[in-house]
Amino acid sequence: QVQLQESGPGLVKPSQTFSLTCTVSGGSITAGYYYWSWIRQPPGKGLEWMGTIAFSGTTYLNPSLKSRTSISRDTTKNQFTLLLTSVTPEDTAVYYCARGQLLPSMHTRRSEYDYWGQGTQVSVSS
Repeated sequence: QVQLQESGPGLVKPSQTFSLTCTVSGGSITAGYYYWSWIRQPPGKGLEWMGTIAFSGTTYLNPSLKSRTSISRDTTKNQFTLLLTSVTPEDTAVYYCARGQLLPSMHTRRSEYDYWGQGTQVSVSS
């Protein structure tokens, strides 16, 4: 059974940078052919795909966030990490990590992923 667990700050100030780490157990993030993604859901809105790191290490980023986002991984710890810079209150959301068997679409849906983390709330406020 694959399990994903997000960890990171709950509260961030505007203009700051934060990172979220997803720790994966029950499966390797380098195993083919899986795609490991970050998705967020702002209050009252739908899911937004932020980016993906593939089993190969290749990263794919949402163009609307690309200038502020990066995704990396630590294969020794079986973790992947999201970095988001220059945050604003509009970045307030529940952030999820998830695994899929295909590269997610821009207008992502829950059905594109087979395993999810429980989600972590990140609030941006001064």
